[in-house]
Amino acid sequence: MSLKKINIVIAGATGYVGLDLVNLLSKHPKVKITNLCAQNKIGKNIQFFDSRIKKKLPKIFSLANVKWDKVDLLFLSLPNSQGQKIIKKLFYKHTHLKFIDLSADFRLQDSSSYKSWYKLDHKAKDLIKYSKYSISEFVKKDIKKFRIIANPGCYPTSIQLPLIPLLKKKLIKNKSIIIDSKSGYSGAGKLFSKKFNYKNLFSSFFSYGIVKHKHMSELDQEFSKHTKKKIFYTFSPHVIPTYRGLMSTMHLEKKPTTSTKQIIRVLKNFYKKDIFIKILEANTPVSTGNVVNTNNCEISVCSSRDKNKIVIYSVIDNLIKGASGQAIQNLNLMYGLNESVGLK
Repeated sequence: MSLKKINIVIAGATGYVGLDLVNLLSKHPKVKITNLCAQNKIGKNIQFFDSRIKKKLPKIFSLANVKWDKVDLLFLSLPNSQGQKIIKKLFYKHTHLKFIDLSADFRLQDSSSYKSWYKLDHKAKDLIKYSKYSISEFVKKDIKKFRIIANPGCYPTSIQLPLIPLLKKKLIKNKSIIIDSKSGYSGAGKLFSKKFNYKNLFSSFFSYGIVKHKHMSELDQEFSKHTKKKIFYTFSPHVIPTYRGLMSTMHLEKKPTTSTKQIIRVLKNFYKKDIFIKILEANTPVSTGNVVNTNNCEISVCSSRDKNKIVIYSVIDNLIKGASGQAIQNLNLMYGLNESVGLK
C-alpha cells in the first residue's frame, strides 16, 4: 500500500450511523475525508451535529457537486433504495470508484427477493453481480475483487458470527433455532419515534417486526449459502430504552455427541486470527456495556437445564460492529490495510 491516503466521501453523514462513520474516519491515519454530504443543513460544520468530532473537516456539501475523479471510495449511509440509484449513476462512468453501502440495497443477491422483502423495485439489478455481502471475518480472501460492498445489518452480524461456524461444522441442529434480539433505539434510525407510536417510547421495551422482519432475508440467504441447507429458525427483535448496544440470545439444540466445551473450542479456533471476536469462557454473563463504542463482538456459550440444548449470547455495538465499524473494517480489507486501523 502506498503512502497516498484514500480519498473518501460520506453520503448520509448526519444520521446516527453516518456520524459514527465520520467520528471514526476522522481519526483514521490512511483516510482523507474530501466531502461530507447530506440533503439538509448544507454549509454547516459537522460539529453542529456531533460534538465528539474534534477534527476540522469539510462542511456539509451536496453530493451532486462532488468531483468524483478525485475520490477513491464512497460510503453510503442512506435509507433503503437511495444508495442503489447513486451507485447506478457513478459505477460505469467512474470505473476507479469503490462503494461501501450500509443500507440493504445490495445485501440480497436476488432482486426479486429484494422486492418481496422491501416492497421496492431494485434500480440497479445489473450491478448486483459486482457486489459482495461482507461480514468482515468471512470475506477476507475475496473482498478485494469487488467494487460494491454490502455492509450487513446489525442483527444478522450478531447472529451469524456465532452460528455460521457451528452450522458449517454440523455441531448444532438446523431446526427449532430460537433467536431473541434486543437493540438500542439508534438501530431504527433518527426517525424511529415516527415509526413507533408506543407510549413512553424512551422508557419502554417493545417488540416489532413480528412474523417477518426484513433482516430475515439476509439470514435466509447467508445460512443457505454457507450450509447448503434450509435452516429453520424464529427471530424476535426488540427495541430497548438505551441509545446503542445489541444482544442476540440464541437457543439451540446441539448434536448428542457435542459438548459445550467442544463448541467453545471450535469457535475459538475459527476466530483465532480475528481480533474483534471475543469468545468467552463457558457460562460467562455478557453485557452490551462491554462492547459499546468498540468494534468487538463478545460471544458466550452457556449450558441449559436441557442437556441437549445450549444458549449462546452475542453482543455488539449496533452502530459500530453492526454498521460503521464493520464498514471501516471492510475498507481496510479492501485496501490491504491491517483490519484494525482506525478501530482500536
